[in-house]
Amino acid sequence: MQDVFIIGAKGIGNYGGYETFLKKLIETDRNNKQIKYHIACKFNGQGAMDETKLPNAKTIDDHHFTYYNVDCFKIDVSEKLKSAQAIYYDIAAFKECIRQIKAQNIKHPIVYILACRIGPFVNKYVKQLHQLGGQVFVNPDGHEWMRAKWSKPVRKYWKVSEAGMVKHADLLICDSVNIEKYIQTTYAKYHPKTTFIAYGADVTASNLKTDDAKVRAWYQQHNVQENNYFLVVGRFVPENNYATMIKEFMKSKVDKDLVLITNVEHNQFYDDLKAETHFDQDARIKFVGTVYDGELLKYIRENAFGYLHGHSVGGTNPSLLEALGSTKLNLLYDVGFNREVAQDSALYWTKDSGSLSGLLNKTQQMTPEQIESLGKKAKQRIKDAYSWQLITEEYDQVFLGNGNYEIK
Repeated sequence: MQDVFIIGAKGIGNYGGYETFLKKLIETDRNNKQIKYHIACKFNGQGAMDETKLPNAKTIDDHHFTYYNVDCFKIDVSEKLKSAQAIYYDIAAFKECIRQIKAQNIKHPIVYILACRIGPFVNKYVKQLHQLGGQVFVNPDGHEWMRAKWSKPVRKYWKVSEAGMVKHADLLICDSVNIEKYIQTTYAKYHPKTTFIAYGADVTASNLKTDDAKVRAWYQQHNVQENNYFLVVGRFVPENNYATMIKEFMKSKVDKDLVLITNVEHNQFYDDLKAETHFDQDARIKFVGTVYDGELLKYIRENAFGYLHGHSVGGTNPSLLEALGSTKLNLLYDVGFNREVAQDSALYWTKDSGSLSGLLNKTQQMTPEQIESLGKKAKQRIKDAYSWQLITEEYDQVFLGNGNYEIK
């Protein structure tokens, strides 16, 4: 039996990439008798885990629950820590993993850390784990230090932290070939061991129908019609190129809506962009908040005329995979990460003035057959390289150390 402790996600199935990853990994691997998962979750504050909303979860006490055959434990995080909460959370979770490993006398454990938040502090705990016969695996995520939302001192911290995590990890599991190349090149002096396992997605259709009450209620509430909107899903932050997408859409001549599923409450970037562009005066642009119902979100994706993806930071983006698995026509920001995933199943645009607006206008001249062809390519791409079954099998190989995977 291989015990695997996973820390860094706020919970299982919450609205987020790592949270979705954990849910899919556990569900797909629930009959695996060779691996025992232990998952750290956030007890309180924003994004706290509420297992009562997770089907098949069973509460043991206020700090413990099970999900299928997985042991889940919750970590208290003080709200007073503000932006340092994530750092504290990962350190506290790592310490709890070590405590449990000692208490249960677990042999050769693996602690898998999602993201590079605790680089300056991690060496102490890595040494403790090594003394217990364990290993530390790290998912380096994307380039957190490039995100525009952070101040210069914070960006510097993220860069230093990334270096520390790379230096002390026994293995780095990269969800993008481009990220793996970056790690190998940038941190060659540490001789990092890396392997590539992508994020996953599925291509099963939504179980909702056109006349279902929740479907009709959502479309009527937002005054939107099926197949008559371009869709954007993701965090409303500058590096996701919302400014370019909104400005270019306003310049375009398309007669469809731009539906943005994102949370803009208390968002200064949103207020600044509205003041700059006056997008609120363009009736086509509709901010509709978030959609936490997975089946409804899938239906909305399936029935979009097209999907706009502006992410410029990070590796394999979950929202892009979901779009390729659900939406036929995908217009992506032209960066290595996105081309790596979609290849020739999507259309690409740049930040150059007129690039996206021109592409949007061209889509209005595309035939149904052309759009259908791209959709089939996109869905096949997901089936071939990003199915959750495939991703889970690759994780099993790495965790069980059977050698059937490539390490650089």
